[in-house]
Amino acid sequence: MQEKQNNTGLIWFRNNLRTQDNSSLKKAIDNHKKVIAIFFFDPKNFKKEIFGFKKTEKFRAKFLIETITDLKENLAKLNITLLTYFDAPENKISFLVDEFSVDAIYTQKEWTTEEVETNNLIKSTLDENINFVEDYDQFLYHPETVSKNFEKIPNVFTAFRKKLEKYVEILPEITISKVASDNLVEDSTTIPTLQELGFTGFETHRNSAFSFKGGETEALKRIQQYFFETKKVGFYKQTRNGLVGIDYSTKFSAWLANGSLSAKTIYHKIKEYEQEFGSNQSTYWVIFELIWRDYFKYISLKYDAKIFKIGGILEKNYDWNTNEEIVQKWINGETKDDFVNANMIELKKTGWMSNRGRQNVASYFAKELLLDWRIGATYFESLLLDYDVHSNYGNWMYVAGVGNDPRDRKFNTKLQAERYDSNHKFRNIWLEKTLF
Repeated sequence: MQEKQNNTGLIWFRNNLRTQDNSSLKKAIDNHKKVIAIFFFDPKNFKKEIFGFKKTEKFRAKFLIETITDLKENLAKLNITLLTYFDAPENKISFLVDEFSVDAIYTQKEWTTEEVETNNLIKSTLDENINFVEDYDQFLYHPETVSKNFEKIPNVFTAFRKKLEKYVEILPEITISKVASDNLVEDSTTIPTLQELGFTGFETHRNSAFSFKGGETEALKRIQQYFFETKKVGFYKQTRNGLVGIDYSTKFSAWLANGSLSAKTIYHKIKEYEQEFGSNQSTYWVIFELIWRDYFKYISLKYDAKIFKIGGILEKNYDWNTNEEIVQKWINGETKDDFVNANMIELKKTGWMSNRGRQNVASYFAKELLLDWRIGATYFESLLLDYDVHSNYGNWMYVAGVGNDPRDRKFNTKLQAERYDSNHKFRNIWLEKTLF
């Protein structure tokens, strides 16, 4: 075992907001006698973007506050202090490096444009002798085990999945050790309130399909409940296209998105469930969905900034329009399609929409209304509790015909409504007219 360095290891938490199965946390603890952690509520993430939507709206902001509160408590149990700032990381990290005699920064590897720009700004403020250690920590199949050349990643999902399942092993979870109690440092920082981030307080909507709180503790509770208490995972394949209630799907995506739950943890818990209760198509289907999630991350690694371009990875030149009135009617659930409207109202009031709903409203936006798909993607980024840059833009490209769908399909929203909401239960909930 290597000797620990006397200087401090600094863990910069990003979208890896957990204490279990965390590479950055593990490396910092293993390599340093002193470890501190930081998280930034970056003001840039709460401002309006190019199409006029806030990058992060109230739903995900509240979820993030809950997540960081939980992370701070869980790190404290490991005797690690989490310092929190409502500031840009590039403004603060170099000062913390000096204050705590930091010689290495550990963080999750990011590769999309804004995150790379932030990294470069930070590195420009640091001495060359500061070690900046980044780890891919958001995959089921780790990039080091998949490919050293992302250009070779198959463009079609089925080919991608089959190669992974045949040739690549899923790594075990990383175990984290507690550090000595004298590791804790004085902490005068605070976690910002919703109001300080620019929002008014709100209660979760009574009909929300996602009524869970943020944080690793809640995520692990959900696994226990969905897998071992109710055993609903055994019926996931049959229920996953549901629209009403909290249990038609796993609801893991929001915790996965900000990294308070790892994909590997879900996988190994499924294997534990299968050992005890047996495997079936449903247990495999949860893994199948995790592979889809990986797939869009690998497509992002392969194509880089193309996932944000209007022509997508195919560089197709469609004649998109940007009519603000039509966009607003889509947002407000005032289109000619009641199924689209119900899903959009659900999103606006709860920050959540089913996978089935997302496919339909995105297809309607791009293929029926012929609107610039990036506007829809940016709106989703703002509202969705489980926003993930790679899945969001990957899926929008897919349905808009500029991504990885080899068939370039258009969803028939009328037939979809008949199939998945034949009794109008979902539409009745969200299209109901009320006095107040």
